[in-house]
Amino acid sequence: MDESKIKEFLSSWTKGVIEIGQAYSNKDDYETQALNFLSKHYAFKTQQVLFKPTFTKERIFRNKLEEAMSYFVRGKFSEDNGFALKPWKEINLQELNILNEKDLSSAMGTLLFKPASSDDTTLVAFTFVFCHEEGIIKIKIHHSSPVN
Repeated sequence: MDESKIKEFLSSWTKGVIEIGQAYSNKDDYETQALNFLSKHYAFKTQQVLFKPTFTKERIFRNKLEEAMSYFVRGKFSEDNGFALKPWKEINLQELNILNEKDLSSAMGTLLFKPASSDDTTLVAFTFVFCHEEGIIKIKIHHSSPVN
């Protein structure tokens, strides 16, 4: 998987997170938006996914679709405040490292998150391992954490 395809995927991912928050702010169907986002970007449909979201402390991993939904739009776990509902104004790729080996593609980098309501930013380090689901690039492993 070349760098341009991974950057295109990351652009789609960041845009998708922002759009969930916009749907929430506009009182649109943000839950369907989030489900569509997860279906488009994660391989939950056909494969096991390992997902360690950025801001989890009590229940660290969200390896099932409904657990990922809870993290992005709140619900299943008390610590879930709706990561995508912040809403985020901008999410900018700061650094990107790519590793391709045989059938495995991985990306590790940083994203700078800027909320709509303030000038504060949060730098997040991420690792994504990609697979193909029905010919489309999807995340199989997602690990992210804030950079202090």
